[in-house]
Amino acid sequence: MKRALVTGGSGDIGSAICRRLAAAGLHVIVHANRNIVKSEAVVAEIKASSGSAESVCFDITDSAATLSAIDAILAAGTIQVLVNNAGIHDDAIMAGMSQAQWREVIDVNLNGFFNVTQPLLLPMMQTRWGRIINLSSIAGVMGNRGQANYAAAKAGLIGASKSLANEMASRGITVNAVAPGIISGEMTSEVFDKATIKKIVPMQRAGQPEEVAALVAFLASDEAAYISGQVIGINGAMA
Repeated sequence: MKRALVTGGSGDIGSAICRRLAAAGLHVIVHANRNIVKSEAVVAEIKASSGSAESVCFDITDSAATLSAIDAILAAGTIQVLVNNAGIHDDAIMAGMSQAQWREVIDVNLNGFFNVTQPLLLPMMQTRWGRIINLSSIAGVMGNRGQANYAAAKAGLIGASKSLANEMASRGITVNAVAPGIISGEMTSEVFDKATIKKIVPMQRAGQPEEVAALVAFLASDEAAYISGQVIGINGAMA
């Protein structure tokens, strides 16, 4: 059974990804940054549906803590599917943005990606099969007013994904970025009302976490073996 690690696996999109990967027959490690109760609830839901899962909790911005947690995960077996989903936003126009807002968003969204991914690469390479899927954003492709920090981090993930895809291609490992638009959930409900969504999204609705999860599950499958280094939007025709 292949093992998958999903960072931010207790959130709206993350939990949908965890459920979908478990349904595809993977053992899923559901990561939480602080609230392990939420990740354990996702694990319980997966197990109730006869899936295989476990929870883990560590701060991806703490490189030492992350390395220690990754070492413990690897002791039980190689991670062959990695979904870097953990992320935050803290919006402000750049003229009024604090250094803390800039640094914290970059730290979680981009440095966290490095802290988790780098120690998993050599073990994954030894199996000569792997899937790395990084959750970027339409903001990282188009930019967005009030989100210079978030857009910079998500654009950085796209560049890192393309570079890592080139490095890993000969080892049977694919690396892709998924760039969602407006997806229903806690992170967007406070930012976009229904009228705004109808105005800016050609499909006139928000996407569902399960729709993102379906795309991620496909990219994690054997069928996606020749897709790598790509940025795939899922945004209702916004771009």
